[in-house]
Amino acid sequence: MAKGGTRSVFRCTDCGAEQPKWGGRCEACGAWNTLVEEAVGRNVGKMERGKALLSNVPPVRLSDVAGSKVERWRTGLREFDFVLGGGIVPGSVVLVGGEPGIGKSTLLLQCAARLEQTGIATLYVSGEESPDQVRLRADRLTVDAGAVHVLGETRVEAMLHHARALGSRVVFVDSIQTTYTEELEGAPGNVGQVRESAARLMRFAKEAGPAVLLVGHVTKGGGIAGPKTLEHIVDTVLYFEGESTLDHRILRAVKNRFGSVDEIGVFAMTSAGLEPVADPAAAFLAGRATGVSGSAVTALMEGTRPVLVEIQALASRAGFGTPQRVATGLDHRRLAVLLAVLERRGGLPFAELDVFVNVTGGVRLLEPSSDLAVTAALVSSVRDRPLPADALFLGEVGLGGEVRPVAGVERRLGEATRQGFRRVFLSARSRVSAPGLDVVGVDGIDELARRVAA
Repeated sequence: MAKGGTRSVFRCTDCGAEQPKWGGRCEACGAWNTLVEEAVGRNVGKMERGKALLSNVPPVRLSDVAGSKVERWRTGLREFDFVLGGGIVPGSVVLVGGEPGIGKSTLLLQCAARLEQTGIATLYVSGEESPDQVRLRADRLTVDAGAVHVLGETRVEAMLHHARALGSRVVFVDSIQTTYTEELEGAPGNVGQVRESAARLMRFAKEAGPAVLLVGHVTKGGGIAGPKTLEHIVDTVLYFEGESTLDHRILRAVKNRFGSVDEIGVFAMTSAGLEPVADPAAAFLAGRATGVSGSAVTALMEGTRPVLVEIQALASRAGFGTPQRVATGLDHRRLAVLLAVLERRGGLPFAELDVFVNVTGGVRLLEPSSDLAVTAALVSSVRDRPLPADALFLGEVGLGGEVRPVAGVERRLGEATRQGFRRVFLSARSRVSAPGLDVVGVDGIDELARRVAA
């Protein structure tokens, strides 16, 4: 039993289930080593629950609810506004996650500076850096951030007090893992503190009206640190991705109550901050070498936006007993499936070869429409025959070696035509009309091998 009128419980960081004692495996979701101890105050939430009972709102018919157009505040960062669905919605809570050093703090500081320039009062709360350190980052930006109010604080009660006193309409909290509330025992960053701090900030946003943007750290597994309920209670979850050694950063929406999900925004990291990329499709293909074997281009649908990316493959004779399988930007299990299909259905000797696959620009392949491009790049590398430089590859490869149609072909081909492509390889069962493109239908990977690397 914890001190100060509190009790200890063990909560799963994956599903949020509560258990009275520790165990190696969560009984609710089956995850291992996810139970952490937290102190729960007996009086926590009583005041809020009492207020809720006093202000009980009767239910109404949905037809009687007056519809209204969602107001949005534009930050001026075109890609950021695009991912959010048009801008920041008043009263919304946005969670921005990403690895350390990827540029989350820089992105939100730029948003705060641009909002101040449009007359929208902001408050930037930093629990990890002092105001002096924030000022050093602001001095490197091209946008003037001098009007942004900065607060070095980790206590939620103090954040809310200053936000109300300043009349802030947008509050940035960097980061949610450093915040804590006085009503709970435990260090900042534990499951209870993160969940309760986020809940208080959410109530503040819904009741008072300002938008709240939270920074969240990610774990080794790629998820946002803290309880999974953190992602459930917020309105929007954004992931900031990219390799620290590359210039491009990708902002991806995985949840958005005020817009479409799976949208991406592309930024270029410069010495003066993050700059939106005007033409992401052209940016990912910049520097592409033609006339080299093992290179193929495919079109991905990121939300409503088609993006062209290059897939590189290299197959060489294995120097050790067990061949290597290295994939960057592609699930290694999917690569293993494609290699097995190529060896069994296409007769290619991958069992004796080291295989390396790379998706350029730091993009990750999450949909099966890129299977045909990966397959074509592998065939091209094995036979050392370059693929046509103006060719696009679209299709899902099945275990029988068949090539299946994909969705959204018209939009993908439209972007390919705009980027100067003149030929497309896809499933023979696809029924598409592509003016300006020579459509080549293939039934299986054996036919693809004959056509592109004979």
